[in-house]
Amino acid sequence: GIKAALGRMDFGEPPEDCIPREIQRGGFKVLPVSLEHGLAVRTLPPHHGDPFDRLLIAQARSDGLRIVTADKAFELYDVGLLPAAI
Repeated sequence: GIKAALGRMDFGEPPEDCIPREIQRGGFKVLPVSLEHGLAVRTLPPHHGDPFDRLLIAQARSDGLRIVTADKAFELYDVGLLPAAI
């Protein structure tokens, strides 16, 4: 929603219509953000300036998850990545 509002992502339809559908279709699970995740952000090196992306990195590291992204800045962190097609 944030990226769409900033014009950085075009879903071709309202995000509230396509995101839930694609989460279900892809077999993804919506994850909660915990206090642990929020506190883990402060231990990250400052390779990335976007606070939301830093929170995703902290969450993935804390929970042993991989991130799907095309953002090269994520490669600077010790986190599992899956490349995203652009």
